[in-house]
Parts: sequence; structure tokens; C-alpha cells
Amino acid sequence: MSFINSYKPTLEVIEPTYGADPYDVNFLYPLPPVLETALVKLTPFIPRVHAQRYLTQTSTNPDLFRHFALQHSTLDEFLPRVESFIRRDPGMIVFAIVDKTKPSDVEGEEGAFAGTTGLIKTSSENLTTEIGPVVTFPAFRRTHVTTQASALLLRWVLDLPSASPPGLGFRRVQWTAHPDNVGSRRLAEKLGMNFEGRMRWTFVFQENEDGEMVREGKKVRRGDPLEKREGRDNVMYAVCWDDWENGSRELVMELLNRTG
Repeated sequence: MSFINSYKPTLEVIEPTYGADPYDVNFLYPLPPVLETALVKLTPFIPRVHAQRYLTQTSTNPDLFRHFALQHSTLDEFLPRVESFIRRDPGMIVFAIVDKTKPSDVEGEEGAFAGTTGLIKTSSENLTTEIGPVVTFPAFRRTHVTTQASALLLRWVLDLPSASPPGLGFRRVQWTAHPDNVGSRRLAEKLGMNFEGRMRWTFVFQENEDGEMVREGKKVRRGDPLEKREGRDNVMYAVCWDDWENGSRELVMELLNRTG
């Protein structure tokens, strides 16, 4: 029996775009009317509103991406990435984190833009998802911001649809981090997540525009098809529905109910 392979790589070039107005987040689940606590609020990341502010914070603070596989410094780099890898993927949603305890720096918001979080790899077939990408701007680190934003997502995803407010009733939420990202690992543990192991060689580090490595990673073998781009490992944490029903929910609710 003969066979052929007709696959051809997609060569579509996506021009920088803020997207339509109103912005279509294209997520496979309806978003709740409100995702907030007394201290923080999550609102969909809208490039027209948030992209330049995001880049202003991150491009001048490269240490934010010390453990990330890639980073962006210009709108021309960033906007196509948001369109192709986030908005067009119905399993991914990114939220802007608003710190309600600080003065507003975005028109119409009741607080300051403090960073991003979201959900990736969301599967309605398997009822699973992963929290990310989590980026907290320097002025908001070591505050309530990242903890409460992450806890809000856990409650929404793991609570049952019959809860008030209703959740999605997922069976598993995972969290991955660079093995050396101590802050990320501590946060996962603070949220009641269980360590499940180390996954080796899960990412390839990207190059920036001048061809230099963005971050140091693991050395590859000679002859590797991407020889100039190093790799990295991930550690995996997760909380599942049975953890949630047996103590994790109470832990997360305690974090959400804090007012200072």
C-alpha cells in the first residue's frame, strides 16, 4: 500500500492588529459577569487598552522573563502573537489583573493594571486547564495581587455549575513553572496545589530580533535541528476536583476573603 504526506506549513503572516471593537476574546466558555474580590478584579486583556501598558512595564523589566520561554519588546512583535496564539485559540483566555487598592491608570477601571493571568490548554472534553501566563509587574510583586488573581481562577474553574456564583466544574487545574522559579512554585503550593513531578525538555527558548538568546537554558546536543536555541524543563503542580472538595476549596476561599 502506498502513501503520501501532503502537509505544508502554514505561512500566514499576521499583521499587527488591535482587533475589532468590541474585542472578541473567542474563549470556549462564557465569561462570568464579574471576577473580583475586595482587592482585585480580572478583566479580559484587550490589546487596544492593555498592550502598550503591558509592554511599557515588561520591556523595561527584563527580569520578569528570566524563566519564560519568550518575551516581546515592541507592539509589532507582540500584537501578532496575541492574535495568533491567544485570541485564535479558543482554549486560551488572558485577563488583565486590576489592583483595586491602587489609583486607576486605565480609563473606566476602578484600579491599576497590575499584570496578567489566564487559562491555557483548556479542554472541554477532558475538563482540564492550566493557569497562565502569569506576569506580575514589579510594583505589585509580594502583594495580594498574584495570589488573589490565581485563587479567583481556581474558584471559577473548579466550583460546580450549581455553585453560587457558578463555576465550570472542571476536574483538574494545573500549574507549570521553571524549576528555578521559586516564587512561582511557592505560589502554587500556597494555593494548595500538589507537586506532580519534573517534565524535561518541554520548551525551546526563543531568539530575539538580533538572533541572541533571550534567556539561558539547557544546552542541546550537536546537530540538534534548533541547535542555537536552548531548552528548559518544567515542574508540574495540580489541584483536582477531589482535592478541591477535600480541603483545597476552604484554603482558596480563605485567601479570597482577605481584605488587606
